[in-house]
Amino acid sequence: MNVLLIDDEEDIRASLSQTLELAGFSVTACARAERALDLVDAAFDGVVVSDIRMPRMDGMALLEAIAARDAELPVVLITGNADVALAVAAMRAGAHDFIEKPFEPARLVEIARRAVALRKLTLENRSLRRVLEGDDALAARIRGRSAEIIDLRRQIALLARHDTDVLIEGETGTGKELVARALHELSARAGQSFVAINLASLPAASIESELFGHVAGAFPGALRDRRGRFEHARGGTLYLDEIGALPPALQVKLLRVVEERAITPLGGNETIALDVRFLASSNQPLTAVDGFRRDLLYRLNPASLHVPPLAARRGDIPLLFRHFLTLAAARASLPVPEVAAETLMALSARDWPGNVRELSNEAERYVLGLQAPGDAAPLSLAQRVEAFERAQIAAALSAHHGALRETYESLGLARKSLYEKMQKYGLKREDFGGDLPD
Repeated sequence: MNVLLIDDEEDIRASLSQTLELAGFSVTACARAERALDLVDAAFDGVVVSDIRMPRMDGMALLEAIAARDAELPVVLITGNADVALAVAAMRAGAHDFIEKPFEPARLVEIARRAVALRKLTLENRSLRRVLEGDDALAARIRGRSAEIIDLRRQIALLARHDTDVLIEGETGTGKELVARALHELSARAGQSFVAINLASLPAASIESELFGHVAGAFPGALRDRRGRFEHARGGTLYLDEIGALPPALQVKLLRVVEERAITPLGGNETIALDVRFLASSNQPLTAVDGFRRDLLYRLNPASLHVPPLAARRGDIPLLFRHFLTLAAARASLPVPEVAAETLMALSARDWPGNVRELSNEAERYVLGLQAPGDAAPLSLAQRVEAFERAQIAAALSAHHGALRETYESLGLARKSLYEKMQKYGLKREDFGGDLPD
């Protein structure tokens, strides 16, 4: 319970501070209102108690200044006998309460407690509104109603509040960069740069210079200093896509950067501090990538997210397809086409190895009249049941990185039953990262 106390008389300031501290409040006392204003903002988790008669800035001017910063921050004014009319005017101007001298200490404590309780409720309501608004924004970015996507959004919302580095794993086309951007845009770094680097696409000969930058003369052709991608991300978020493609020699250098949050440009001697949040992604478990350093994996992986494949959330396919149709139609300046139920059923039954990206391309072709997925024959009930069963097994294998014991236990199957169904549906554990016997 925080109280910011302002009174220009030292004896009264000391007496009121003692009264409030004995009642359990944490008190910050100021002799001038101007000093108190430096301590007040919309996040201040306490209340202000101020004398109304003070030199320079009085209680009324302080009330007005605080209201400009946060109109819901409770301000309690202390008045003399002759100031009651002024105090009433202050109440009309937004003061929480006033207390008239002389007063019993218990009266001040009671008013302060009520004001603190109100402030706590105000801040909690604001926090709840931010969460709800963040959830709405996140649902617009990461679309879907399946349990897997709802849980993914929950984890993103949680990790966005912290500055923890995150490793994002998922098959090609599942939307890992979309997840990375959501983590950035919902974080405290949202106003700073989001720098995405696809490590697999950088030329091997220039990758170090591209990442770290270089000084003039570092190598033939380096005529002037050049800032690298790492430095461009200072203050913001650095997204390292396809981290498994990083050459072993650069893995050592990246490990040092992540540990020390500093870089040295190629050919230079000066160390540059690097205030960034690292996000990395891989389309397969990094433990299965030959030559990837385990110490770097552990540094990049204090927290991890798994983006589920589209086949593991088939129920989201109709919603996503309609969304992509709307976007594609807008780009082509065409009307959004109608989609038959049979078309959506046929789409939901497909495996989609290219995941969300492949589905988006399908919608683009459909809008342009290049493909009609509804031409497929409707599925029988038995075919739908088999498609659903295959999707559930694939999702469990993906969630457990191909570990069979965890998979059949989570599905409530016997080991033999799981083997038989995997054989029936053409599912191979190595496709889900499985490399150890169960």
